[in-house]
Amino acid sequence: MRLIRFALPLLLACLLGGVAVPAWAQAMPPPPPPGNGPPPPPRSWDSLSPAERDMLGPLSKEWNSYPPDKQAHMLQRVQQWNTLPPDRRAEIRQRIEQWQKMTPEQRDQARENMRKFQQLTPDQRQQVHNAYQRYQSLPQEQRQQLMRQFRQQNGIPPHRSPPPGMPRPMMGPPPSHGAHGR
Repeated sequence: MRLIRFALPLLLACLLGGVAVPAWAQAMPPPPPPGNGPPPPPRSWDSLSPAERDMLGPLSKEWNSYPPDKQAHMLQRVQQWNTLPPDRRAEIRQRIEQWQKMTPEQRDQARENMRKFQQLTPDQRQQVHNAYQRYQSLPQEQRQQLMRQFRQQNGIPPHRSPPPGMPRPMMGPPPSHGAHGR
């Protein structure tokens, strides 16, 4: 029960903050440390395959300005994503679009939420996920009552809508460690 007291505020902070870590970011391993060989050459948007451009479509305007190591990392991710079922790929693409619409402050908050989430043990992550599932299964008026109580207890204004174009917070299941060699 003590863990739920720790995890529930983290979960609610994600929900109330208007930002949550996209599921595709939760499963991403950290980029390789610098100095592991020569940096990859930059890749122009036009040089990407149709499958790569399709998956990375939301990044098309910024792609050519990304550093080569970031491009290489994203292209690695696309290779992994292309092995997923089409509906899962569409969900990842949608979350990339949502990430692109976030302000720098919202992205910073999402990264901080992710850092806190990653510090949890696998059991704690599962408990957070289970608590979220239980919360989602509550009737809407009960969820609203819990939100009001949480806001009141934590000095959060009564209602703060997400900025225009900002998606509703999303949290997928905790990332699987086996799938990424961890």
